[in-house]
Amino acid sequence: MSPSALLLEQFPWQETLRWQPTPQQQEQFQRFYGAILAANQGINLTRITAVTDFWEKHLWDSLRGILPWLQLTGGTPWGTKIQQVIDIGSGGGFPGVPVAIARPDWSVTLLEATQKKVRFLHSLRSTVGLANIHPEWGRAEAHHRRYDLALIRAVGDVARCCAYGLPLLRPGGILVLYRGQWRDEDTQKLEALLPQYRSQRLEIQAFTTPLSHAQRHCIYLQCQA
Repeated sequence: MSPSALLLEQFPWQETLRWQPTPQQQEQFQRFYGAILAANQGINLTRITAVTDFWEKHLWDSLRGILPWLQLTGGTPWGTKIQQVIDIGSGGGFPGVPVAIARPDWSVTLLEATQKKVRFLHSLRSTVGLANIHPEWGRAEAHHRRYDLALIRAVGDVARCCAYGLPLLRPGGILVLYRGQWRDEDTQKLEALLPQYRSQRLEIQAFTTPLSHAQRHCIYLQCQA
């Protein structure tokens, strides 16, 4: 077993997420990390490649957004049963691939506008062993399917995130915005936007990352109609 694999096992999953990956999931995380390192030589997937940074800023951060659903026996928060998920602007597979590893019972569409990255995401089905990911090339504005859960991370300002994500939800579906800093002005802007999408704000969760202690936020929005 490689040193990075050992490090991935030693990180405080249970203490920070109240969840522990199985040995199979640990192996999938390791294969994903290896695939990122290999593909990063020719495609600009991420500048975050050190194993500690990768765990915290990619794996942990991705899973923190689905904390309400991380446990397979965790019920249906906010009354929404999750089966169909979309990661909008997936890039190198964040947050969608870690989410698909953690929740193999979910079907996760990875929507990405760059064809090279889509080809990389397709390769993960075999290299990581992920039958539940479905990479697609395209843009959110042209996508018309309805999902139970939409995830959007590092894709523009709040208005753009709402415009991309909320129209893709079925009634009762939830959009998770992954954000760094979040101010009162951001909440005011968000509240002004939501009526046009017939949506409501469920919760704003503030937290710090476990290693670098950076401030992060996850904003949960629900489509009402």
